[in-house]
Amino acid sequence: MPPNIYAETEAEIPSSLKIEAEIPSSPKIEAEIPSSPKIEAEIPSSPKIEAEIPLAPKINAKAWILIDYSNGKVLSEFNADTRLNPASLTKMMTSYVVGQKIKTGKIKYEDLVTIDQDAWAPGNQLLQGSSLMFLKPGDQVSVYNLNKGIVIQSGNDACIALADHLEGSQDAFVDLMNYYVKALGLKNTHFMTVHGLDSEGQYSTARDMALIAQALIRDVPEEYELNKEKEFTFNNIRQINRNKLLWNHLLKIDGIKTGHTAGAGYNLVASAVENNTRLISVILGAHSDTIRFKDSERLLIWGFNFFETVTPIKANTPFTQQRVWFGNKRKINIGVNKDISLSMIKGQKRDIKIHFNLNTNRLNAPLNKNQIIGTVDFQINGKNSGHCSLISLDDVEIGNIFSRFIDFIIMKITDWISIWL
Repeated sequence: MPPNIYAETEAEIPSSLKIEAEIPSSPKIEAEIPSSPKIEAEIPSSPKIEAEIPLAPKINAKAWILIDYSNGKVLSEFNADTRLNPASLTKMMTSYVVGQKIKTGKIKYEDLVTIDQDAWAPGNQLLQGSSLMFLKPGDQVSVYNLNKGIVIQSGNDACIALADHLEGSQDAFVDLMNYYVKALGLKNTHFMTVHGLDSEGQYSTARDMALIAQALIRDVPEEYELNKEKEFTFNNIRQINRNKLLWNHLLKIDGIKTGHTAGAGYNLVASAVENNTRLISVILGAHSDTIRFKDSERLLIWGFNFFETVTPIKANTPFTQQRVWFGNKRKINIGVNKDISLSMIKGQKRDIKIHFNLNTNRLNAPLNKNQIIGTVDFQINGKNSGHCSLISLDDVEIGNIFSRFIDFIIMKITDWISIWL
């Protein structure tokens, strides 16, 4: 039986924008005047309405945050940079390191790990009374099962066993965890253990935990997939995932981690998806198990009720075309090398304005595919909402001598016209 949890009760924006801006040529001269390098494309809007939304629900915790996964935009926060005890949320980074090892081929799921004495709870006083996979010394357990023991069962013994196997010791594995802290740009996180049991000098913040969750989903998606599994049986011991939100019928929760110690209180990182929007919530230092789940649910529902993620330009999809000079093509497709995702209040899709600037007044051949040729900026109701490099989506080689001569003549004529106009 699943855990008994509470139950409580589009104007469409184009996925790609094709814009062609060209100044009409003089009727007496067969010449094409290059378009201005600065273009503004405004998606037609209905009458402007100043959006007002209710404040986020009151959360009974020491710190919390809600972010949009796609771009990291903070939708609401409280004490998000206060250093607190992460407890078993530490295992998110343990899982991230394991996922990176698997991704790079350093280990395989089928590799067998011999369990050492320090991963045996009866022989390690630190582990007694904590969440366990119930490993025994001398057992040979696959990396896959130990990984599930960490993610699903929150097994502290599984963390120790994998750390010893991968890096030779827990201390060396912790060093690797802290390496990734720096690599991910986390400002207020430091780990002292592989499992998250109380340890002086170990801390993180709601913001950093949200960013670790984001990295898990983005960088090691196969590892993240384990978080949605509701139970795992090892050595005939069936254990239920402690994340009760996996059984929630109001949200499509697919992860990620609970944490609790006497020093930390009750922590929870959760992620859910609705349509094209994925949100990540973090609650640190709640007073009870029930409160952390209830408040996470309320925070996520609030986020989905009032915000959405929109992708006005998709990666490697032509955004517009521009004139190319001295090449074997007259025009080139330009776009971006990654999906541009914007977080906004629902109903603001049609208020998006897109501006782009080329790095030079004219695009001259040769040009390489994926070459940066400018920037594109996004605004919603006059406020900057995103920025990205603009790239060439095509290769353009230098044209033959005849086409280059024609372009030279046209360019001189257009320059002469621009002086006299």
